[in-house]
Amino acid sequence: MNYTLFNREDLPSDGNTYEFQGIEHRDTNVSFIWVDMPPGGTIRLHKHPYEEIFIIQEGLATFTVGSAMLEARAGQVIIVPADVPHKFSNLNNTQLKQIDIHVSKQFVTHWLED
Repeated sequence: MNYTLFNREDLPSDGNTYEFQGIEHRDTNVSFIWVDMPPGGTIRLHKHPYEEIFIIQEGLATFTVGSAMLEARAGQVIIVPADVPHKFSNLNNTQLKQIDIHVSKQFVTHWLED
């Protein structure tokens, strides 16, 4: 077989995210998180030893990247370099939908906040 096809619902989920780790899918060289976050949702400060790319599909997110704070809306992309602390929140009153691409076969996350 030359391809892999799966449904989002087949991925591990916590109700707001679906996680694809490349190492579990034909040893693919990338991982991603499919985010569907309700208003008020947040991901606490953390970092990775690789780049992370955020593709905002719907909604508005508030990001902290290093010492910068910014808002990102649908149609924008944020690229966070390796080892830079970051976090984000959905402070809007609608769902936040984004894809978080991890340039790694598996997730390696160092949490910096409890």
